[in-house]
Parts: sequence; C-alpha cells; structure tokens
Amino acid sequence: QVQLVESGGGLVQPGGSLIVSCAASGRRFSSFDMGWFRQAPGKEREFLAAISSSGDTPAYVDSVKGRFFISRDNAKNMLYLQINNLKPDDTAVYYCNKIPPVEAYWGPGTQVTVSS
Repeated sequence: QVQLVESGGGLVQPGGSLIVSCAASGRRFSSFDMGWFRQAPGKEREFLAAISSSGDTPAYVDSVKGRFFISRDNAKNMLYLQINNLKPDDTAVYYCNKIPPVEAYWGPGTQVTVSS
C-alpha cells in the first residue's frame, strides 16, 4: 500500500511563491507516474500537473503553464510542486496522487491560501 502526505502549504501574498511537497511511503513510488491536483472551495478537484516515473516529460494544464513546476526525487520518495506568481484563484487544498489517480491514495492535502 502507498501512503501520500502533502505538506508545505500556507498563507502567501499574491505574487509570492511556494513549494508544496508530497512524501510517499512504499517502494513503488519510483515506478509511478505522479501528479498534482487541487480543490478550491465549492469546486471539484482538478488536475494540475503530471510527471513520469523517471522525472522526464512534465505536463501541465494550460491554466498553470509557466507558473507551476512539478518535480520529483525518487531517492527520497518525494514529489514537489513549485508555484510562482501566486494568485487568489490558486487558493485551494493541494493533493498528490498516482497518474491515473487511485482513490485509496488520496492524502489529507495541504492548504494554500493566497491573500493580502
């Protein structure tokens, strides 16, 4: 079984930057394509970015291209999402999961709040 725990969220001013992290348990992390998702208040969870198991070929939804950057460190079982030029609309709970997502792998998420 894989457990995913997100961290690194917080209160950030518009225009600021943040790196959210995802710690994975288990040996299979390095074999998984992984992704980041978020859920804003009153909205459905949405996909943001994905990265292959080897760390090559990151992919992003158009709305975050150029501001969001996904990376991973398989030696540490860690997944990261750097978010630049934060906007109030980025306020959400951020989650990581396997690609395609596995229901049982959803972690608690980490809250990112963008406000002045």
